[in-house]
Amino acid sequence: MSDKPVKFDHDNPEWTKEDFARAKPLSAYPDLAAAMKKARGAQKAPTKKAVSIRLDADLVDRLRASGRGWQGRVNELLRRALD
Repeated sequence: MSDKPVKFDHDNPEWTKEDFARAKPLSAYPDLAAAMKKARGAQKAPTKKAVSIRLDADLVDRLRASGRGWQGRVNELLRRALD
């Protein structure tokens, strides 16, 4: 748990009982619901193939620690090693 004090956001205050009473479900806004469901579609021409391999735990830890996109970096490392 952080020792930092919680900052109050005046643009987004905590909801009151009255706020909850006035709230409507997402289904009341079908256009908004449809926009929120949009996700990245399938590749037009798949260029990658999903595989499962076993790697040493320390390698996976180091790769994951490098941040988002670590699987792509694995791809690049393998490509360089094989070229």
